[in-house]
Amino acid sequence: MKKLLFDWFSQKKRDLPWRHTKDPYLIWLSEVILQQTQVVQGLSYYLNFSSKYPTIEDLANAPEDEVLKVWQGLGYYSRARNLHKTAKIVTETYNGIFPNNYDEIRALPGIGDYTAAAIASFAFDLCYPVLDGNVSRVISRMFGVITPIDTLAGKAELMKILNKQIDKKNPAEFNQAIMEFGAIQCKPRGTLCETCPFQADCYAFRHKVIDILPMKKNKTAVKPRRLDYLVCIEDNHIWIKKRMNRDIWQGLYDFPETDKISKNWKLLDICEHQLSHQKLTISFWKTEKLPEKLKSSAQKVPISQFFEFATPKPIHNFAIKNQLITNSVEKKSPNVKKL
Repeated sequence: MKKLLFDWFSQKKRDLPWRHTKDPYLIWLSEVILQQTQVVQGLSYYLNFSSKYPTIEDLANAPEDEVLKVWQGLGYYSRARNLHKTAKIVTETYNGIFPNNYDEIRALPGIGDYTAAAIASFAFDLCYPVLDGNVSRVISRMFGVITPIDTLAGKAELMKILNKQIDKKNPAEFNQAIMEFGAIQCKPRGTLCETCPFQADCYAFRHKVIDILPMKKNKTAVKPRRLDYLVCIEDNHIWIKKRMNRDIWQGLYDFPETDKISKNWKLLDICEHQLSHQKLTISFWKTEKLPEKLKSSAQKVPISQFFEFATPKPIHNFAIKNQLITNSVEKKSPNVKKL
């Protein structure tokens, strides 16, 4: 398997910036960004993030609000908060030097088995196989693993195979190659079986079960949720609030939220937004005066500064769509729609 995989990788691998470094900070950053984000979108964020915070100390010393603003648009904001938290720990506990053994890496906030293995192998050439969605798919198809990959038993079976297959002299190359193979060749749908070097050995191809493997047992239930926001502008200021509870978008800013709609409010817009476990239906209501009970958890900021705050994607999109704020927008478009 290793020779065919390495031959394929040498010809097909994408030229990505994090593949040209052994810096564990930059490798860690790339892995966190790509956890829930495709390369085509994550690349620009990686370049921007690494430019703004070129060292782990730079990230540690940045305000959380600023980090969340740079992260804005990537979603899954717990990733950014854990990046910031871990940067502080590495800076304060390890004098800014990333730990170079698996157990210490794994103990850092936001770093699971996969990310720890990726950092350990890519940065320090330690022999730990990676097991992400791409790798799980490749191994289950190639070796005919019918145990659901989202169970402990399934993961254990996949890891047993990987531990036998990994190139102990070059674990970094093996891990990158098999991840890349799953990303661009053995894809979830539209697999490129006709050009696959493993046709003769692939269980799923030989038994015509490509569309069945990998097997999964659990599927996250998606719950509907309604959000009603109040958009209140007073004297060139707008009311916003910071989401502080352990809920969606923690640490980001949105508008004051209400559970009772007044007939005096004007409906400005409705949108839907899909999260991993919730489907949001969001309504935006215009009000001339914010109810007193909502003011204690909100703050009034100059409307021209709205885009300086890190906001969830539907809030940002609403502001753009309605040309909500900036003087520059009004100057460019004299017929701008006003709320």
